[in-house]
Amino acid sequence: MRAMFKVFATGPRAAIEAAWDALAWADPSPADAVDAKEESRTAWRLDAYAADAEATEACCVLIRETVPELSPSFEALEDRDWVKLSLEGLPAVTAGRFIVAGSHVLAETSPGKTAVLVEAGPAFGTGHHGTTLGCLLALNTLLRQRPPGRVLDLGTGTGVLAIAALKAGAKFALATDIDADSVDTAWENARTNQATARFKAIRATGTHHRQIQTRAPYDTVFANILAKPLVRLAPGIASVLAPKGRVILSGLLTHQEPMVRGAFAGRGLVLDQRIRRDGWSTLVYRKPGNAD
Repeated sequence: MRAMFKVFATGPRAAIEAAWDALAWADPSPADAVDAKEESRTAWRLDAYAADAEATEACCVLIRETVPELSPSFEALEDRDWVKLSLEGLPAVTAGRFIVAGSHVLAETSPGKTAVLVEAGPAFGTGHHGTTLGCLLALNTLLRQRPPGRVLDLGTGTGVLAIAALKAGAKFALATDIDADSVDTAWENARTNQATARFKAIRATGTHHRQIQTRAPYDTVFANILAKPLVRLAPGIASVLAPKGRVILSGLLTHQEPMVRGAFAGRGLVLDQRIRRDGWSTLVYRKPGNAD
């Protein structure tokens, strides 16, 4: 089991977001994972996880060079499987009809919910983060209006959104990610949830992959990524979305809403819903059809 380090800093929102951008967009990034969240009305916190001492120092240098007003600190984490342990210690997440958790928790839950089993693993998407939770809440609202139909899940991570849609009656779900480990994790979670018959996961960037195009159009599209990629993906997402289809967007901080809304409104899509959780926003857009 490899050791890990946590790099952290607190400061004004603008400073933390600038540091988060620098770490998230560095290619390659010295951080394995980066998160930013609001701690109070005046302070935000940045947490970055690095694989070794060299990467930790690189994270600190990048933060100081980008935002001199921040003073990053770091701590060594005990040599254990922190991803697995953190997920095992998390409670189940409830989002309307859905409940997402590992087997250790689902075994104790009450009936009447659509259970999505997501075990510990390196991919993003357990339902606890404000972005994934927002997408599940948006899907729950959408299901009151119509079934999910054919689903595309861009940046699938654990596959939780595609699997939740399948368990709610989707005809088919294509899950994509740029990370090969995430694709493997999504497949494993689909098998665990007995959802592989109508599920496919592939490694792909954007919407131009042949398998994405040949299966279009989609009635429901999830894109839980980041604000800047969402803006770039707006034309492609709009092109593969069926008339009257819905796209559920997340991965954007609340102050990043205007640029994302501008990109999607410019494609003729109509904003149906907005959900905010822990400083993150989820936007739901509808593609007008003949009856709209």
